[in-house]
Amino acid sequence: MKQVFTGISELFTPKERLEQAALAVQDGRFVWVGTESSLPDDYRSWPRTDLGGRGVVPGLVDAHTHLVYGGERLAEYLQRARGENYEAILAAGGGIYATVRATDAASEEELYELARARAHIFLAQGVTTLEIKSGYGLLPEAELKMLRVIRRLGETLPQRIFPTLLAHVVPQGWEREKYVQMFTDELIPEVARTGLAEAVDVFCDQGAFTLEETRAILEAALVHGLRVKLHAEQLAHTGATRLAAELGALSADHLEQATPEDWQALAQSGTVGTVLPGAAVILRKPFPNARAMWDAGVKVVIASDHNPGSSPLFSPWLAMQLTMSLGNLSAEEALLAHSENAALALGRKDLGKIAVGARADFVVVASAHALEALYRWGHLPIHSVFVAGAPAL
Repeated sequence: MKQVFTGISELFTPKERLEQAALAVQDGRFVWVGTESSLPDDYRSWPRTDLGGRGVVPGLVDAHTHLVYGGERLAEYLQRARGENYEAILAAGGGIYATVRATDAASEEELYELARARAHIFLAQGVTTLEIKSGYGLLPEAELKMLRVIRRLGETLPQRIFPTLLAHVVPQGWEREKYVQMFTDELIPEVARTGLAEAVDVFCDQGAFTLEETRAILEAALVHGLRVKLHAEQLAHTGATRLAAELGALSADHLEQATPEDWQALAQSGTVGTVLPGAAVILRKPFPNARAMWDAGVKVVIASDHNPGSSPLFSPWLAMQLTMSLGNLSAEEALLAHSENAALALGRKDLGKIAVGARADFVVVASAHALEALYRWGHLPIHSVFVAGAPAL
């Protein structure tokens, strides 16, 4: 397919801003990007789509979601709003364990339909790529059930889907050592063999996995050819960020308790640092110092952490706005953090940007100003969404 898109009043690539821009797309990739007046003759005869003087930004990448789950945790949300503690709720068998029970009770078809509806909400806001974690199964067959649902989402949704196997918490009634051994010796090899995940993540924190357990799980993942990432420094400082840097992880996510030494390790290793504004605000934790991380040379990423407990957040734009206000990033930096930088958290350099050779995923804003969606809190002016150069919404 060949197509030229014109009538772009303002384009963020996201690193560059162009006025009166045009795009040429062939076979799902950008083959030319520039001002409309400089469109080469080779492309002038191609079919055209006029975007009507609207702004354009890259397709957004949400590099940290828990989109597949059963049930909801409204009661817990109300408990926390009355001052109860997330960690105490988890220790009492609620929190993640409540979602594990609800997910186990749901069929694959039910989980698929629920997640498909959630993914559509994200698509309507310009999210063209989603990472989706397991982690609400805990036991082998339940984890594989979740990963099968994620694979089906990847086969049927317009978005690009990246599946991740998550070691979330130790199941109730299991000895820690035996569970870690099962995860490393049975579950990871099976997931690698079947291709059900591209990466393995570990929740390394109080109430979840220790640093030593996390290392064992991630090293097993690397042996089996899977990429690795971590939930790091959310509730307590564990050293997980520096472990992520040491192992060459794709990302270290959360970082509420991260230190300048942690930021330095990320910057030196190239592991990206993902901030999850929804969880930080909803759990009333310190907001990650995105400005200091950025200035230290960390490639900062913003993601929703969508999940039923600590971050029932559906809006990438609100995540960016919170990081602008509480993390002191500029609007342009926030957009970069939720697009091109976010693609790096998935190991992809051809997503989240409008550049020759990149996948032609982009968002048309219902305004001449491409960044207006970051200005209007609570109102989303999105006109249309394209994936691989074709309308997805």
